[in-house]
Amino acid sequence: MKRYAIEPYVLDVLLPDLVGHDRRPAAFLVYLCLLCASERAGTPSVALSLQDIAVRTGLAKSTVQAAIRHLRRRGLVSDEIAATTTHPVRRLQKPWVR
Repeated sequence: MKRYAIEPYVLDVLLPDLVGHDRRPAAFLVYLCLLCASERAGTPSVALSLQDIAVRTGLAKSTVQAAIRHLRRRGLVSDEIAATTTHPVRRLQKPWVR
């Protein structure tokens, strides 16, 4: 099993902000899922459908959809242009990294 290093910002700032302040724990889980998929692929863009993310996180598909909308509003995820309906390409944003 592969281990992933999580940047301190994700746990120290993003976790309390999304879970505590925004009251969106699903958004944090979805961000972690996309972060791991991004690490596996070695690129900031990942092609995962809502259903794929739902299966990986154990969340309902509608909950994943709402979480991604919230992450988009927060500027943590953006949709790429080259995408299909079944596998939209999402780019993970790391605004804390310059």
